[in-house]
Formats: sequence, structure tokens, C-alpha cells
Amino acid sequence: MYNEIIKRLFDLLLAIIALPFLLIILAILGPIIYFQDRGTIFYNAPRLGKDGKVFKMYKLRSMKINASDLRNEDGSTFNAEDDPRLTRIGKFIRKTSLDETPQLLNIIKGDMSIIGPRPDLPEHRDLYEGNEERKLEIRPGVTGYNQAYFRNTVPWKERIQNDIYYIDHISWWLDIKIFFKTAISVLKREDVYLTEKSTNSNKNTDVGM
Repeated sequence: MYNEIIKRLFDLLLAIIALPFLLIILAILGPIIYFQDRGTIFYNAPRLGKDGKVFKMYKLRSMKINASDLRNEDGSTFNAEDDPRLTRIGKFIRKTSLDETPQLLNIIKGDMSIIGPRPDLPEHRDLYEGNEERKLEIRPGVTGYNQAYFRNTVPWKERIQNDIYYIDHISWWLDIKIFFKTAISVLKREDVYLTEKSTNSNKNTDVGM
């Protein structure tokens, strides 16, 4: 009941309320992104959605035009503070998570939810093992359990198990806690980039709340 109806209604309501803030962000950051290298403002990233449906996830472009696609050993997206592919404004919007704000449009379209597993690349589906495809049982989220409690400090396979934990324990109260914990993490700019040290220190983290 909550996941199928109430959660969707909350998503739509909050996304519509937040739309004016998105327009303000676009009015301020859009020209800066464009004039920095005369490139497009948006980056439309193909992602895996509910039941494996591929959709275009909207982001503000943080990388230089024609930047190469670098990946970690597990196939996840390379993410580092000194990434030379990032533009000057891109470093700022990536660190503050402002690059994710256009996903409000994905929420309104029904591709995404406010809270849920972060969507994987379409080719990652071929790398799923065991119960990992369960991640596709619900709509992906703008933020989720991993982003709230671990940000970018755990490897991809562990993030998938955390996503499954969320699916098995989904509730209104859990979503509220994730929402506010994410807000605090973003404001503090905690664990924005994945590092080898933080990955090793979190491999045995208990995902229970």
C-alpha cells in the first residue's frame, strides 16, 4: 500500500513543490555551465529503472564535453575529487549534489522516486549475481539508503545489498529518516568521493538501523 500508492503521491507532491527551486538553480547555473566550455547544460544518462526498464536520467552536466568514460574495477562510475574530466563549475555542483536536481523531472514522469536505490547503468544488469536483480523491484531514487548512511564509501556490490535491505524494510518512517540524513550529509559534504581507505574501512559495516 505505502510503496505502490502513498509513496508515489508523496513523490509527486514534493517534486511539484520543489519545481520553482529547480528553475532558480537552472537560471543561475545553466549559463555558467554553458559558457564554461560552450557545451550542453544537461547530461541525459541512460539508467536501469523499475523492472529493468531503461530510462533517461536527467543531470546537470559536470564534465567536459566528450570526456572519456572511466570506470572502477567493479564497473561502477569513477568518482574522485581530482577527476580531470570535471569542469570548474562541475566540481562544485558534484560536491553539493546540485547536478542531481533535474531528476525532479524524472520523478514527475514516474521514472524515479525521491527515495530508492540509485539506478545502475544498463550494462550493469549483466553483472548482477544471485539476488542482486531484486534491486529493480522498485523505482530508483534521487537519494537512498546508501547515500544517506554511506554516501560513496562502500563498493558497488555492497551498495546493492544495502538496496535490497531497503526494499525489504521500506516504510514511511524509513524514508523520512533517509531524507533528513541525506540532507545533513549533503550540507556537511560528507564522503562525496569514493576512496580506497574509506572503502576498506566500510567493508564490514552493519547495514542495520
